Amino acid sequence: MNTVFQMQAPALVPVAGSDASFPVRRVYCVGRNYAEHAKEMGFTGREEPFFFSKPADAVLFVPEGEVGEMPYPPRTSNLHYEIELVVALGSGGRDLTPEQAQACIYGYAVGLDMTRRDLQGEAKKQGRPWEVGKAFDFGAPMGPIYPRETVGTLENAAISLTVNGETRQQGDISQMIWNVAESISYLSGLFELKAGDLIFTGTPEGVGAVVPGDLMVGSVQGLGELHVKVVA
Repeated sequence: MNTVFQMQAPALVPVAGSDASFPVRRVYCVGRNYAEHAKEMGFTGREEPFFFSKPADAVLFVPEGEVGEMPYPPRTSNLHYEIELVVALGSGGRDLTPEQAQACIYGYAVGLDMTRRDLQGEAKKQGRPWEVGKAFDFGAPMGPIYPRETVGTLENAAISLTVNGETRQQGDISQMIWNVAESISYLSGLFELKAGDLIFTGTPEGVGAVVPGDLMVGSVQGLGELHVKVVA
């Protein structure tokens, strides 16, 4: 193929326990998917799920047992963490039932939906898209993907985040307003989902700011830990 410039390789996330890598196609994120987080953001009730996206190259892969370095992004003074279960799809489709959606899951990972909260808040006030608050470089740190055939289907698992050793977020993925299969099913009515898609499934309450020098350690039971340090 003759291209006008050299094509960039897709983001690759290693698969735990193997030498294989998962090529990332798209990154979807579920908004306000835990009731207590919805409340802390000023919302209540079980609204229909909504989604936003991050570019695939926003993924910052951190090998298990290592500390990844995330540069503090420009144009913000209020960078927030959001610990999340990430779902990796091995197949897809349109208008999937929850049962069909469940069958599309290849595996799971621990991820952080990093947010320039001040820019997001200003965009909300003006009725503008959230990209400046969510879709920035290195804004999606994550660990290796654990295949579902290895860890099973995750429906109950503790999820937590510490900052400099202090617990900031703690919950269980069973507390999602829309569970994983329901979120995938709903999303497939909006987009044709395909192998390589990642879905960040929402965060528990307790989101807050970090600054350069802070060390975040996130975990989802059965998926190891994600260590990310914010650097200037």
